[in-house]
Amino acid sequence: MPPRLAAISGKHKGATFAVDEEPLVIGRETAANVCIADASVSRRHSKIEKKDDSFVITDLESLNGTFVNDVPVRSRVLEHGDRVRIGDSQFLFLTQEGDAASKSSDVNFEETKVVSGSTVQIRFDHAIYLMGRDLSALMKVSTTINSIRGLDDLLERLLELLFEVVPAQRGAIVLTNEGTSETNLVFGLDRAHGKDRAVTVSRTIVLQVLRDGVALLANDGVSEWTQATDSLISTGAHSVMCVPLLLLNRKLGVLYLDTTFPRDQFNNDHLKLVTAISGIAAVAIENARQFEWLETENERLLSDVNVEHNMIGEAAAMQRVYHFISKVAPTDATVLISGESGTGKELAARAIHRNSKRAQKSFMAVNCAALNESLLESELFGHEKGSFTGALAQKKGRLEIADGGTIFLDEIGELTPPLQVKLLRVLQEREFERVGGTATIKVDLRVIAATNKNLEEAIEAGEFRQDLYYRLNVVSLEMPALRERREDIMLLANYFADKYGARCNRKLKGFSPEARTCLTSYDWPGNVRELENAIERAVVLGTTDQILAEDLPEALVEREGTVAAPTNFHVAVAQTKKQIILDAMDQAAGNFSAAAKLLGVHPNYLQRLVRNLNLTAQVKR
Repeated sequence: MPPRLAAISGKHKGATFAVDEEPLVIGRETAANVCIADASVSRRHSKIEKKDDSFVITDLESLNGTFVNDVPVRSRVLEHGDRVRIGDSQFLFLTQEGDAASKSSDVNFEETKVVSGSTVQIRFDHAIYLMGRDLSALMKVSTTINSIRGLDDLLERLLELLFEVVPAQRGAIVLTNEGTSETNLVFGLDRAHGKDRAVTVSRTIVLQVLRDGVALLANDGVSEWTQATDSLISTGAHSVMCVPLLLLNRKLGVLYLDTTFPRDQFNNDHLKLVTAISGIAAVAIENARQFEWLETENERLLSDVNVEHNMIGEAAAMQRVYHFISKVAPTDATVLISGESGTGKELAARAIHRNSKRAQKSFMAVNCAALNESLLESELFGHEKGSFTGALAQKKGRLEIADGGTIFLDEIGELTPPLQVKLLRVLQEREFERVGGTATIKVDLRVIAATNKNLEEAIEAGEFRQDLYYRLNVVSLEMPALRERREDIMLLANYFADKYGARCNRKLKGFSPEARTCLTSYDWPGNVRELENAIERAVVLGTTDQILAEDLPEALVEREGTVAAPTNFHVAVAQTKKQIILDAMDQAAGNFSAAAKLLGVHPNYLQRLVRNLNLTAQVKR
């Protein structure tokens, strides 16, 4: 079965789209191969194309992004079972590669058309009346298949039970996507040879039964009732029975049986019995499908929950980060973490290490922007005694110390070109020499890099090596800015308030409504780091059991919206504040407490305003 996209939610739920040699374009425009009429989807949103032996999904600079397993991607190789999210639609990428070994025989579809011959059609409601000798068979089928949870095991056992009550030599169960005739699972079995011999199925018969929703029995030899092709004639089928699997008027698929022995031709009693069994089987098959889906979803959710980390956040953007960590941590893949300063890139790197098989080994963090080139080279690779002035002894570098563990290279975009070359060799060969040394040192480590720069722009500017970028960008994670997850602001603020309240021996009861408004409406260009500093300042300077708006930095208090204001606006605000304070001080005869009472602020806050606005000399006159 060729690779395909199976829609599991959204406007195309239940549909399947084949992925072949030609690029598959997904978007809102009608010319797209997969047209999604959704305002959140760009006209040409993304595409899937074959590269070598793999299929790669590429985001076509869409507004809302393309997500694979809830991780935003620009370009990524798809693997079996990957979940692709575009707007409100989700798809599963499915392929035979990587599937578990099937218990099914190979099933081949044959394209003949039914034109004449002896055929019988029967509806499900006509099969209710059964002879007493068939009741025990129905009871056995019902109790057996309803106790099986695995779908493959259920289908295999169902065919074996059918072989017990019907003289069929070969059988196949064809399951479809909801609401379509596209097959998403075909399971076949040969009575004598099991799964070792292929089963040939007439596609025309299957489609006819799916279309009409009625069972079909065809006898009297293949050549008499079909325009037979060599493939179907070679099977020697003398009798074929095809019965729909119906559940509440939904067509789940068909049961397909045939035999080559003229003396064992199917009859109306066989058709009635198999039709009745199909009604029981449809319920069991749907339950098994749902059970497998729930197990898979439960495993995915548990993997997210069980990720150990020190990050705080419950927003959807952070849930995607946790899911990414759960997927990549068990591997040794090199990770490139991007994001603005203060978004927690090092915390994410530590979480990846903590949830990896290297968790018991070292985690070494190096800030590539903190040291000059010579010191950074020595810090990373180590040096031999006497290799430069001041090298009084041999020193192991961070790469060597991290052997068996993880090296985290923060601000990787600040590496100088010579160090980029040396790091590239480490990524390619996992070996290096100390500064001033000749012995090659082998290391087994995982590399995680982070940057707040756009490395692609740095490549175009000639500041960063393209080959190093490709080595680092095996899998990438973008940490969300705090303004993109505003629902986490107060969660973080309360955490920092508790943390610094304990350090300063202050018992706080939370934030005033005005302070909450200031915190949640601010854009936080410094992200979580700026928020932490603001809360620490408020805890240190505050004097009440709540954090008030006046305890926060002036940048937060003065903010009235997200639209940048012209410079003369800020000048006017400052002048107005000065005049209001001076008028209040005049009315209070220079008494700070009385002036603060007139203004409705705390005296400490008034004193800070006086200092910040350079009014100290005017107030003391």
